[in-house]
Amino acid sequence: QVQLVESGGGLVQAGGSLSLSCTTSGASIRFVSMGWYRQAPTKQRELVATISPRGFTNYADSVKGRFTISRDNAKNMVYLQMNSLKPEDTAVYYCRFGTSASWGQGTQVTVSS
Repeated sequence: QVQLVESGGGLVQAGGSLSLSCTTSGASIRFVSMGWYRQAPTKQRELVATISPRGFTNYADSVKGRFTISRDNAKNMVYLQMNSLKPEDTAVYYCRFGTSASWGQGTQVTVSS
């Protein structure tokens, strides 16, 4: 069973940056699309970014130009670099292994105005 552990969240002022990491165990990410999602209080979980096995990326309109997803297949890790953060980016951030129903515990990102 795939296990995911997200880290790197925290409290940052608007305009600041954070770098999230996702460590995957139990399966190789090498041939799997990986994604970052987020869920804000009272809102549904939403897709933030995805990256294909070959490195093709896709972003939600709300984060385009500010966030960058990347992967290191050798380390079985996925990253999310978040720049120019806004208060509306405040949420718990999760990574996802393909279309797996398994989720990690998430990492809290809080952006103050």
